[in-house]
Amino acid sequence: MNSTAQPTLAPRLSLTALLLGLLLPFGAVAEEATPAPQQPATSATTAATAPASTTAATPTGAEQALAPTPVVHPQAEALKARLDALGEQASDEQIEAARQEFLQQNGIAGADAEQLFAALQALQGDDEPAADEVLHDLSPWGMYQNADRVVKSVMIGLVLASILTWTVWIAKGLELLVARRRLQRELPELKGARTLNQAAEQARAKHSFSSQLIEDARDELRLSAGCKEKEGVKERVSFRQERLVAASGRAMSQGTGVLATIGSTAPFVGLFGTVWGIMNSFIGIAESQTTNLAVVAPGIAEALLATALGLVAAIPAVVVYNVFARSIAGYKAQVADASAQVLLLVSRDLDQPAGERAQAPIAKAV
Repeated sequence: MNSTAQPTLAPRLSLTALLLGLLLPFGAVAEEATPAPQQPATSATTAATAPASTTAATPTGAEQALAPTPVVHPQAEALKARLDALGEQASDEQIEAARQEFLQQNGIAGADAEQLFAALQALQGDDEPAADEVLHDLSPWGMYQNADRVVKSVMIGLVLASILTWTVWIAKGLELLVARRRLQRELPELKGARTLNQAAEQARAKHSFSSQLIEDARDELRLSAGCKEKEGVKERVSFRQERLVAASGRAMSQGTGVLATIGSTAPFVGLFGTVWGIMNSFIGIAESQTTNLAVVAPGIAEALLATALGLVAAIPAVVVYNVFARSIAGYKAQVADASAQVLLLVSRDLDQPAGERAQAPIAKAV
């Protein structure tokens, strides 16, 4: 049995060795296909993430590097102080001469001079807001001071017109008030008089306005003493009374015509100042080549101030003129009432007997 088993075992061992030899390559391939351990993968991910974050941070540094840096020059302040010493009235030629003199005194030329001028421009740019605040004072007085000469003359004329309006209103208002109150007191006295001579004595004693009407009527009666036609005398007295009423109205209307002139022309004068100011504003915009509202608005506001002053002068003038027109019409009506009372006295005297009627003019003549 041993001899039989040995030959049989040998082929089996050789077959087993052959199978192991065939399976070993497949085991190596399986090990290569197995996933890598967790820790190496994490380190690889970290390594891949780190460059990405570094790359993302790089543009921020570049943007900071591209940000403009202010130009600094050690002598920019000194040059600015010298130019400021020239004042705002300095011309462009004076400023340029001061710059060249400063460059020659300090031996600055070429790129250094360009850097100096750039630093000076930056310093002047920082001072511009404060200068604008001082220049563009938007109060009425500040706008007047910054306005053009033509606009200033228009504003002055409108202010004077407004002052004249209020002066006429006060003076003429007081004159009308006194005259109307005086006539209101005289009318009852004229109505209570019996004859023209009695009314003349009362008016002469009080120095009233009706004395002019009475004296004019007495003059006509004296001139018509030899006339026998009563109606002709009354007609002539009435005509003279009408002329006195019209003359009193014209005298009281003196000074009110200027109110009508101011009321009708002041808005157009103010509009002329506004148009002129806006035209200058647009010219300044074209020269500065900017459409910034902060640059445009002050000039337009100064121009519109002229229109506002024109309305301030015109509106009161129109209102006061209309008030005076009604008051003067009422005053003329009161004078006409006094004239009518004088005509009544004249008619009453003419209807008296001839002897009494003839005595009155003779007594007046003596």
